[in-house]
Parts: sequence; C-alpha cells; structure tokens
Amino acid sequence: MKKEMIMAIRCGKRRENADELQRVLTKFGCNIKMRLGLHEAGDVCSDEGLILLHLIDSEGDIAHFEAALEKIDGIRFNTMEI
Repeated sequence: MKKEMIMAIRCGKRRENADELQRVLTKFGCNIKMRLGLHEAGDVCSDEGLILLHLIDSEGDIAHFEAALEKIDGIRFNTMEI
C-alpha cells in the first residue's frame, strides 16, 4: 500500500550543500509528488533554505531517502505520514 508523507528539509550551508542535496532529490524524484523550495533572495542570498516535499512511498524508498539525507552535513529534516 502506498503511503503519503510530507517532509520538511532545513538546509544549512545551502551554497555548499546544494549540489549533493540536488543529487539525492533527483535520485528519489519518482517518490516526490510536489516540491517547494524557500530561501531569501534578491539583495541577500541566504545560506539557509527550506524545502517542503509531498512524498509517495510504495516500496519503502523513503527510509533510503532519509538515510541519504542524513549523510549530508547541515541537513535536518522531519517526515510526517498523512
């Protein structure tokens, strides 16, 4: 049975971690139904960002996704099943 989840990812050191985080998001892209990224822009480019995801987990992939995120320095996240 498919599970639906909401995940919030807080990315510290955004400019340093963006490439690695993007690779992980791409790897698990088939599980991401919606993605919203928020950070300060314009005159100030913040080094922190927030990403909100709507995830679909049909084969236990989200546990692997979370393990991959844990390996990235400056990343914190929380997942809620809906």
